[in-house]
Amino acid sequence: MQKVAIMMGSDSDLGIMKAAGEVLEEFGVEYCMRILSAHRTPDQTTAFAKAAAAEGFGAIIAGAGGAAHLAGVIASETTLPVIAVPILGASLSGLDSLLSMVQMPSGIPVACVGVGAARNAGILAVQILSLSDAALREKMKAYKARMVQQVLDKDNRLQQNGWRNY
Repeated sequence: MQKVAIMMGSDSDLGIMKAAGEVLEEFGVEYCMRILSAHRTPDQTTAFAKAAAAEGFGAIIAGAGGAAHLAGVIASETTLPVIAVPILGASLSGLDSLLSMVQMPSGIPVACVGVGAARNAGILAVQILSLSDAALREKMKAYKARMVQQVLDKDNRLQQNGWRNY
């Protein structure tokens, strides 16, 4: 099975990005987590991106705030799918990060989840890897079935108890 890289521009992003690691652990997907900056460690960042496919990675999750160029820099140096996680910023509530991630130039696509949605990034990475891994695909189907059941159970509780006693 291929593995996933979880990259973040700063250790201040770890509180958000750990959710991607938790998802990968739930599904039994090997991953590594790195702090590399598009601006402060550009050589190390591009070296990691260039070597990622050869080192067995199947997807890269990149979280960053502010100017948030990490995902784009990585995407420019690899053929692997890159999933961006905009991190909530102090000045623009993550909008600056979101826009810098979704407004990539033609030819350098980056998938982007919601602001702070590292869990969804992990799930998307699992879905990408499951395209070539039948066992992982079955785990994803079971995960989705559990979500359906959870919602139905909550609805049943609401119907039985009413909204005041829910």
